[in-house]
Amino acid sequence: MPDATREVRVHDPRMEWILGRPAGPEGETTGFRRELSRFDATMVVIGGIIGAGIFINPYIVAQRLDSVPLVLAAWIAGGAIAVAGAFTFAELGTLFPQAGGHYAYLRRAYHPLAGFLYGWGLLLMIEGGAIAAVGITFAEYFLRAIGRSTAAGTPIAVLAIAVVALINYLGVKPGSRVLNAFVVLKVAAIAVLVVAGFTVPAVGPAGAGSAAGVAAGAPVAGAAGGLAGTGLLLAFGGALIPVMFSYGGWQNANYVAEEMRNPRRDLPRSLITGTIVVVVVYGFINYVYLRTLGHAGLASTLTPASDTARRVFGPGGDRLIAGAIAISTFGFLNLTMLAPTRVYYAMARDRVFLEGVARIHPRFGTPSLAIAIQGGWAIALALTGTYAQLVDYVVFADWIFFGLAGASLFVFRRRYPIAQRDEGLFRTPGYPLVPGLFVAIAVVIVFSVVRANPTGSLIGLLLLASGVPAFLFWRRRAGGAAGDGAGGPG
Repeated sequence: MPDATREVRVHDPRMEWILGRPAGPEGETTGFRRELSRFDATMVVIGGIIGAGIFINPYIVAQRLDSVPLVLAAWIAGGAIAVAGAFTFAELGTLFPQAGGHYAYLRRAYHPLAGFLYGWGLLLMIEGGAIAAVGITFAEYFLRAIGRSTAAGTPIAVLAIAVVALINYLGVKPGSRVLNAFVVLKVAAIAVLVVAGFTVPAVGPAGAGSAAGVAAGAPVAGAAGGLAGTGLLLAFGGALIPVMFSYGGWQNANYVAEEMRNPRRDLPRSLITGTIVVVVVYGFINYVYLRTLGHAGLASTLTPASDTARRVFGPGGDRLIAGAIAISTFGFLNLTMLAPTRVYYAMARDRVFLEGVARIHPRFGTPSLAIAIQGGWAIALALTGTYAQLVDYVVFADWIFFGLAGASLFVFRRRYPIAQRDEGLFRTPGYPLVPGLFVAIAVVIVFSVVRANPTGSLIGLLLLASGVPAFLFWRRRAGGAAGDGAGGPG
């Protein structure tokens, strides 16, 4: 394995970078501090995937599939797709161990505009709306956990966003330490619920949709019974949408590659380890939901985690789950300020965004202006209540960029053949089937979302298109050469 501190060259005259101290577009070194260990990066992966969705979304999957085996199969299939994505992004991350992740891959594989539109959508809608939404969710469950009215949710959400922005402003290590603590707490809370779930009797055979009654694949009353052939495939595809949304987030580690001590070694291992941990956690928690509530019970509740906790712990279970969700969402909130802000920094470094965003704080070594912009925009969205519409409009765009980033691996395999790369660089196993599967699923998800909400998808597309004149403006200011993606890694 090549040493992370020596100069590493890929055998292409256009490709040269210094891994120990990444170079900017003019060859200058960046001010990022390489302080993230492999454990830190793994926590970024786990924390980026596990949010509030696993406590709520499983009921949608149960509604769309008519048996326990099919429900569990959907979560296992989603896990396999997530692992395929982790393998794909592991190779991309070792080729381009730079801040920005998606942005770096898209601009080099296709055109600088592709990378810019990803960053534009990330700031304007995807992350801005997500931070506001997660902040509100945190506030509501935090207030429930302490037995207070949720009417004061917005001020608490604004305070939480400001706090995580300040923590990450003060350095990548403080932000990472907070993230690590909350990831461990959220996994521990899920583990407590899983273990306790095995101590209570499973739903009896007499109950509709019981674990015992459906274990052999018997249809459940109230579900879409008798699924077969095309109907089964459509139902399974529909169930995969909430599953894949729950699994999204492993790519956050790629955003902070420049801040890892040894990204070529640690990034692939953290991506794969973290994703597999989440697959195991999701498998167990969904089995416990089905065991304690039964298939019909899971399909008929909007709060599966709360219902499971009430059955396991009694009336006090509600507060336990409220606390677990508050912990999970605060950790996720911290991550959204830690990782995606590096995309805006990378855009500015390529001179296609506000110049000051490319400056690293001289004392804290963070993209301080990027953090301030992201935090301020998210607070504005939380105060105005417009975040929900933004999230709905652009939800399909996230998977467009997932698919494009995954497909970029095929571009780079042709452009920079394996034989011309340094030994020790990670290679996606099962190529081209593994990345091909991931890209195909991304296409299916985008198609499904557009079909389900064509108006919202069109509005999201128009909002993304608004980034084109912004890109042309900054590119013109930079003399037309900004963000040239012709070069190789680095």
